[in-house]
Amino acid sequence: MPNPPLKAVTLTHVRYQNGDQLGHFLAWVSLVPVFISLGGFFTHFIFRRELHCMFFALGLIISQFINEVIKTSVQQARPETCALLEMCDSHGWPSSHSQFMFFFSVYITLLTVEGIGLSQIKNKWAVNFFPWSLAVLTMFSRVYLGYHTVAQVFAGAALGVFLGACWFWVVNNVIYEYFPVIEESMFGRMLFVKDTSHIKNVLKFEYDNARAARKSKADKAN
Repeated sequence: MPNPPLKAVTLTHVRYQNGDQLGHFLAWVSLVPVFISLGGFFTHFIFRRELHCMFFALGLIISQFINEVIKTSVQQARPETCALLEMCDSHGWPSSHSQFMFFFSVYITLLTVEGIGLSQIKNKWAVNFFPWSLAVLTMFSRVYLGYHTVAQVFAGAALGVFLGACWFWVVNNVIYEYFPVIEESMFGRMLFVKDTSHIKNVLKFEYDNARAARKSKADKAN
């Protein structure tokens, strides 16, 4: 009996033409959603446990779930280059990478505009320029590397912007009212979950409190 064909884990399985330096660069760009998810949100939860960030991450998860539902329903094929990439067994519309990055970018922009956690930053345009640049590069990389058509990445981008804006509204107009309840719940107290969005400059607040705690400890020791 012949062995069944092997299938790669596609989370970090990105291919590009050998010797193509631009393709090599864009292959790494294409992994930005993975870095944000595992390196950004996971690390933030371990060390910060901010409610706004947790619901930001939850929104991205919901967005990706919606993407999978749409892909399974529409079942639009990837471009012909999918054979070289061994990706023809998956669907391409809409692009999940584009959807992720544009959801992320519009949410960051709205956080900046509203001053939630970023009110102390003066050059807010610079904060927004970085994620939007990565979003456009990610969208371009998926077409350049042959994983998606232009229509598929634009569909993902449009859906990401729409879902990001909707989720931001839901979090800040519906869920935000329950932040104090979550903080005081058994779950919140056990995991030290908190909301600091009402603090104008979180870095300065934590810096001042850390210094005060150290000074108080030193005074007690003397």
